[in-house]
Amino acid sequence: MVEVEMSRTIWMIITLVFCLSIVSAAGAGDLDLTIVYDNNPFDETLETRWGFSCLVEGPQKTIIFDLGGEGSVLLRNSERLKIDPKAKNPDVTVYLPKSFPIRVKDMVLRAGGRLVEVQGPIEICKDVYSTGEIGDWLKEESLIVKTSKGAVIVTGCAHPGIVNIVKKTKEMVNTDIFLALGGFHLGGMSSQRIEEIVNEMKREGVKKVAPCHCSGDLARKLFKEVYGENYIPAGVGTRIKIKEAF
Repeated sequence: MVEVEMSRTIWMIITLVFCLSIVSAAGAGDLDLTIVYDNNPFDETLETRWGFSCLVEGPQKTIIFDLGGEGSVLLRNSERLKIDPKAKNPDVTVYLPKSFPIRVKDMVLRAGGRLVEVQGPIEICKDVYSTGEIGDWLKEESLIVKTSKGAVIVTGCAHPGIVNIVKKTKEMVNTDIFLALGGFHLGGMSSQRIEEIVNEMKREGVKKVAPCHCSGDLARKLFKEVYGENYIPAGVGTRIKIKEAF
């Protein structure tokens, strides 16, 4: 995890990013995903704000993907979820899209973090990858975790298009998609266009979906109608455990 003073700086300034601890997780073959920050409610004891953050536990590294918009809210939610943000890790590594502003990168370095600028696809550790920068005018990266049940995709805002991210993932890891989780960037779209995207996701073989953040209520409703029991209600505090994923 991120050292507390470092986190107060980094967690407040970075979006569309994930931080990666160099300390190995003590998983037992399961993949645990916890939404620590989101604008959709789930656990009523937690605060909602616009943004997204997901803690990924189980691979070789413990990862926090994206950091929401307010560091203080992320820290409070972490504490309520019994996630200790005070654990010491002076070697925290921050993976940022290469196109991010220099001032943001400088803030990471001044806070003591190690910076990796991501442009193309990159392996983070065993079975964990960044898609690299995707998109044209607004670039972002998504996180891929390859499991025995298929790939898990964690997206921040999916500005490049959730279907494009799914296709990129399948090209990279050559496996089916077990779960797509995060912001799908569908808020404000027409029901017709959302239905087209839902059907595209089905055609691409995405088994389970957990849309939150910028997905929008209409999209969440339509995904639920089509996916049924394979739709996972997602908001701040949602925990998803994938048993024996590795």
